Amino acid sequence: MDEFRFAFVPAFVLFLPAVVLIIRWWIRENNDLPPVLQYSDTRLLAGLPASVRVQLRRLPDFLLLIAWSLLVIGLARPQAGDGEETIRGEGLSIVLALDISDSMATSDFNGLTRFDAAKDVIQDFIDGRSFDRIGLVVFAEDAFYQAPPTTDYALLSEIVADSQLAADINLSNRTAIGQGIASATNMLRDSTSPSKVIILITDGANNAGDVDPISAALAADAFEVRVYTIGIGGTDLGDALDEPTLRQIANITDGRYFNALSLPDLQNVYEQIDRLEQAPVERRLTIRWREQAWVFLWAALGVLCVERFLRHTVFQTIP
Repeated sequence: MDEFRFAFVPAFVLFLPAVVLIIRWWIRENNDLPPVLQYSDTRLLAGLPASVRVQLRRLPDFLLLIAWSLLVIGLARPQAGDGEETIRGEGLSIVLALDISDSMATSDFNGLTRFDAAKDVIQDFIDGRSFDRIGLVVFAEDAFYQAPPTTDYALLSEIVADSQLAADINLSNRTAIGQGIASATNMLRDSTSPSKVIILITDGANNAGDVDPISAALAADAFEVRVYTIGIGGTDLGDALDEPTLRQIANITDGRYFNALSLPDLQNVYEQIDRLEQAPVERRLTIRWREQAWVFLWAALGVLCVERFLRHTVFQTIP
């Protein structure tokens, strides 16, 4: 951010003498003054055109006025500065736990698979955060770290986009929700952020892993980690979604459970979480000022030299 200021504004009062000179010049130009030399007959000069020298006779005065103005601006100490924003406080620490089991390949989200819809909305969520550290865990029959909490959102978005379903990486079609929560909690256990959050998204029930979801939720609560659970699909559609367990996980950790049956539902869920999880951040702007007066002072010296030269050569007048 580029900034500009005058460090000594009172110097501008020195423009008053220049204003007085302009007023005096205007009065003199608009009043008849007695001639310096008198001629007996001036009719011989009446038809002669005015020379360039005559037309520009006020140029030295004009240059003197410019030099004075530049000096005043220099004395006002013009300064340019680069703004540097300093963040006081810390954002949230968030870990996204994403189900990559094969059931997430179901195409019932406005023509998108559940997995692709989840990835798109996650990327929108990442783009909407500013100072939070966000990590990613994926889980199927086991849980896998994809990215530790980071503020490198561009890299995180690439990792989300490159995530694959279990079948694409030769994993069995099972769902370890408890393992996913445990892995995400392990990422957050040493965080000093004012709020630690897990956002878990799944369309199934826990049927794999060494940690059951309730035990994982209790461990998360012990580390003051809040878990938001998002269930995709519904039990009335023949899905294996275990809503009671997802609700219990959220309740244990003081989070919330959401159900998303469509892409707008899923987008709305992340918007609600975005509003719920906000950390106060204080911004301070530090500006490094650089003096610019020398530019105006050197310019004033140059203009004054030209004025002196013209006044005593080309525009020299009779005293």
